[in-house]
Amino acid sequence: MRSTNILDEISDGKLYDIEDIVKADTCGCNGCNDCCCDVGELVVLTPFDIYEMVTYLGVKFDELIGNKIELRKNNKISLPYLKMQDDNKNCSFLNEEGRCMIHSKRPNICRLFPLGRAYQDDTFKYFLQVGNCPKEDLKDVKVKEWVGIENYDENKVFILEWHKFIKALGFRLKFVRDEKELEEINEVLLDSFYRLKVGEGENFYSVFFKDLPMIKSRLGII
Repeated sequence: MRSTNILDEISDGKLYDIEDIVKADTCGCNGCNDCCCDVGELVVLTPFDIYEMVTYLGVKFDELIGNKIELRKNNKISLPYLKMQDDNKNCSFLNEEGRCMIHSKRPNICRLFPLGRAYQDDTFKYFLQVGNCPKEDLKDVKVKEWVGIENYDENKVFILEWHKFIKALGFRLKFVRDEKELEEINEVLLDSFYRLKVGEGENFYSVFFKDLPMIKSRLGII
């Protein structure tokens, strides 16, 4: 969660709701992929991001590790991040023409840019990052239109629950010193959420919320 002071430094000083108008529309990037370069440490992937990717590509989560994504530890939590290419630091999902191969199913963080989320009081609002998009004269657009996420209400509930879960897990792991126990907890995390199996007639959200209480109990999260 970013502090208000940091937000003042990187944003236009306003917070936006989903129905608000914001000056974020690039009107097409015209071949620019500046926001897809050298951002590996910034784009942490949620279970929904991974579900969208693997379903779209017809692969398994583990097939992407080391190739398109990489596991990084943050506060002892092992999470998948977008992997940058070794030579030019471009996102590994960019093709030879510099276009995103999973654009219709790109991660939520990528979808938001140049917007970001500011969490507060069990909800979040959006803020406009200034100076990060090289395109000049961004146009007005409704936040909901720019974000373009299907089933937005369900997605927001998931994002908030995941944010709360990761904070709780980070607090729990502060008290874990044994490396083997940390390894086991992180494997449960990856196996339970990032290798989530969604059967016929189910959707990601229903399975996630059905499994969440059991997984929290298994990880020792109240």
